Amino acid sequence: MSRPLRVLHVAAEMFPFVKTGGLADVTAALPAALQEAGVDVRVLLPGYPAVLDAMGKSRKVFEGTGLYGAARVTLQQGTLRGSTVPAYVIDAPYLYSREGGPYQDGTGHEWRDNLQRYAQLGWCGAHLAGGDIDERWQPHILHAHDWHAALASLMLRLHPARTARSVFTIHNLAYQGRFPLADFHLLGLPSQCLHGLDGMEFHGDISFMKAGLIGADAITTVSPSYAREITTAEFGCGLEGVLRSRTHDLHGILNGVDPAVWNPATDAHLAARYDVTSLDGKAQCKTVLQQQMGLAVRREAPLFAVVSRLSQQKGLDLLLEALPALIEAGGQLVLLGSGDAALEAAFRDAARAHPAAVAVQLGYDETLAHRIIAGADAIVLPSRFEPCGLTQLYGLRYGTVPIVRRVGGLIDTVDEVTGFGFLEPERTLTEALRLAVEEYATPATWQARMREGMRRDHGWSNAASRYVTLYQSLLQAAASPS
Repeated sequence: MSRPLRVLHVAAEMFPFVKTGGLADVTAALPAALQEAGVDVRVLLPGYPAVLDAMGKSRKVFEGTGLYGAARVTLQQGTLRGSTVPAYVIDAPYLYSREGGPYQDGTGHEWRDNLQRYAQLGWCGAHLAGGDIDERWQPHILHAHDWHAALASLMLRLHPARTARSVFTIHNLAYQGRFPLADFHLLGLPSQCLHGLDGMEFHGDISFMKAGLIGADAITTVSPSYAREITTAEFGCGLEGVLRSRTHDLHGILNGVDPAVWNPATDAHLAARYDVTSLDGKAQCKTVLQQQMGLAVRREAPLFAVVSRLSQQKGLDLLLEALPALIEAGGQLVLLGSGDAALEAAFRDAARAHPAAVAVQLGYDETLAHRIIAGADAIVLPSRFEPCGLTQLYGLRYGTVPIVRRVGGLIDTVDEVTGFGFLEPERTLTEALRLAVEEYATPATWQARMREGMRRDHGWSNAASRYVTLYQSLLQAAASPS
């Protein structure tokens, strides 16, 4: 193409403005990597207060009643503070200006109008891609992320003047954006979008995730292994039939790590900095972390870490079962996360029972997350399923050895040279932790494993290149005579 490829990313989160998990890290890093590769890329975000606060000088590209006609919607275009990627922001206070999280209120309950909130995001994405909103810029590719943005793909497919093609990325198939069937009329979609294999209806509800799967020209997931797994009943969350019907359009492209954010040699959050050639700073980070978290300061004790949402998916009940053996073997655990109330209570109880060996902080703290990953010796990810996982990639980069269940993206990123894997019944988490404790007692062997992980390249350039190839193939297919 004589002019740069134009791509619009549509998402509900973007680091550092709004983050509940890895989605925000991806939507910050991938557009920036594409921009470095020469793509004319922009992002579309809901106008949460933190996003609007980060918007500098902007121009109004749309003002109207939006999808529902209930209140005014304004679309602003500018650049968010600290980012080089231009952004469109939906300024609709009645939808996005509220205290609490992006999806839940302060008590943990889903916002009752989430269907309207994220349908509006999809509507704006589809109409930007359809050329209806911004006369100065129209993308060749609309790239929608997870269920929150999924309607953008379906609405673009229905657009009468569409020339753009769409990509839909599944970050976690288990979160599907399901709403009552009776609310379908609020979406303004034709009735044929509801029923059958090619409809949004899913077990008596409407599913935004399914809308993305049936609407997009191409579907991606965040690792090759997860792309294979989700076509099976074990991992498909009821959508495996839809995914099998689109096997030729399904691609697994592994996530990466943003080196500007995750780099132990430059990380301003750390007590000391280090790199693969000099690991002294990591030892200092461990001592400071043990002190900060109230653990016994024992350099010889292997310090294991968890930075995670506390849920059954993440397999942290398996870690609770293995914890007594880990403590008995002389190990320590530091955990940062929140989620399931029973898991929170169980880890709090463990910390009270073993204050020198177990430290728990509930919630999320970005600075503490960096300090934990730098100061720990190993990072534990016992997930029952894992689309990609970013924490193990941060661990590799920081010389913090991953201990992972061999599923999804964990298979694709951690091998027996750089970490420890387990999969029942051949090896349990308890056995993997025991092997790690034993190896930690031989510093030369442990450091060789650390350094090998730090040398692995998990940057975004390869993923960006693969996405560019996919985008171009969609445009070439659209231009070819049928």
